[in-house]
Amino acid sequence: MGYCPEAMTIQGSAAGEDTVHEFFSGMSMAARHRFAVIDVLAGLRLWRLAWSLGWLDIRLRYRGSMLGPFWLTISTGVMVGSLGVLYAALWQIPLHDYLPFLALSQVLWGFLATLVGEACAAFTESEPVIRSIRMPFFLFAMRILVRNVLVLAHNICVIVVVFLALRIWPGATALLAIPAVPLWIVDALAVALLLGGICARFRDIMPIVNSVMQIAFFLSPVIWRPAQLKEYAVWLPFNPFYDMLEILRSPLLGEAPSPLVWVGALGYSAVLCGMAWLFFMRSRGRIAFWI
Repeated sequence: MGYCPEAMTIQGSAAGEDTVHEFFSGMSMAARHRFAVIDVLAGLRLWRLAWSLGWLDIRLRYRGSMLGPFWLTISTGVMVGSLGVLYAALWQIPLHDYLPFLALSQVLWGFLATLVGEACAAFTESEPVIRSIRMPFFLFAMRILVRNVLVLAHNICVIVVVFLALRIWPGATALLAIPAVPLWIVDALAVALLLGGICARFRDIMPIVNSVMQIAFFLSPVIWRPAQLKEYAVWLPFNPFYDMLEILRSPLLGEAPSPLVWVGALGYSAVLCGMAWLFFMRSRGRIAFWI
């Protein structure tokens, strides 16, 4: 039932005809850390299976559809085009400057929001597999990542079309986005482990997370630009979603992200990964029972 290599110690004591059994794990933090590392390494060795499961999820989700994931790409493109023209006129921003920003923001935020939402069900949606086959739990976090990366790859077409239509090329500055990619991947896996475990134990957390993401959408510069806050823009680095978006979005727009943004992104990522690892160490052996 799940990938739980640790054994539970059982101690029994008898008093007359009554027998009392005490169950306790007796594992130290070092032992929990070791088993968690084993789980992660075992999951990484099964990366081909994670890729196959993610690809199968996409095929099953759009089974019977002629365009498949490209329906989402078309809807994203229509939304970017309509909102771009509308808000550029309302805020009196040149369409040539605003539309690339909105296209990047919508595609990247769509990836973040969908990944966070699906991370809440990382383990619960795989309940039959976890209960029947001995698998590392990290595999299911990788499955969530692969599934959303495949959808992101389709939606990148929207960004390419906008850049080609407006004849925009970020130049060599776009190379500064490369270090942000592994950081996004690590954070995505950490979110899947953390929220997947928490939501497996407390099912009320999922709607709370969805509500928080809706609020974060309006508080983050997705449809509005950071410069529109004027003197209040100094508070933006305290928003972790802004930092994560900016380290990838700014280079693709031909601008280098500020060192403060990178410091914030690295700091928030360290906190997220630390929380995810501590919770995963403590809860890994109980996930199969929670679901």
